[in-house]
Amino acid sequence: MQVSPFEIKDCALIAIATGKKAQNLRELKEQLTTIPPDSLHYHFWGSLLRPRFDDPVYHNDFAIWAAQHLHDEILAERLAVIDPKEYKSIEELRHELIDTIEDRLDEVDYPLWSNRDRQFEFIRSQIVIFNTHHTVLQPADFMSLFPKMSVGSIFYHFVDARRRTPHGIDDFRNWILNFGAKYHILCKMIAEIDPYFSSLVELREQLHQVFQEFFRGGNLE
Repeated sequence: MQVSPFEIKDCALIAIATGKKAQNLRELKEQLTTIPPDSLHYHFWGSLLRPRFDDPVYHNDFAIWAAQHLHDEILAERLAVIDPKEYKSIEELRHELIDTIEDRLDEVDYPLWSNRDRQFEFIRSQIVIFNTHHTVLQPADFMSLFPKMSVGSIFYHFVDARRRTPHGIDDFRNWILNFGAKYHILCKMIAEIDPYFSSLVELREQLHQVFQEFFRGGNLE
């Protein structure tokens, strides 16, 4: 079977205000029941593409807000361990968020409030896709290309792809599987890379290392 070339894309996220805000935990829970799915995705994954000037302890916007503006470290830690890739759908993730917040509300005498200028603002995003005009013909070609790929390309193919591919996997595995069983070990190695708790630069390096290890290790002999 002739496998079509892998077309490397780049992307950017355009943040769009929803007009929805929360000043305390109860308001946050109420807004979470109706907020659009793409807003939840943005608040868990969007920070990967946003400029970051530090290395935050917490990886999603809900945990960061709970820590920095509600000063509720207990809640922040519980929200921080929610790993979005562990849920089959965005609705399952939504329910987990709401359940976590409800549990915390049951524990406190009254919900903590943020300052008015530090409310949680729900944002949704629109992805803009760019054609890089670079293509890959064989899986081994990625070894020389990964160091040159932008973080936007890593986000599009390794993170955002999980919303687009039929089985919820990254574009690399989705394409490589077309080459047959001899690449199943490579796909397994890629699957072991955690996209949530690393920066895009780190993910690019991990992908590069996996491909080098696979092809230089004689796996296809």
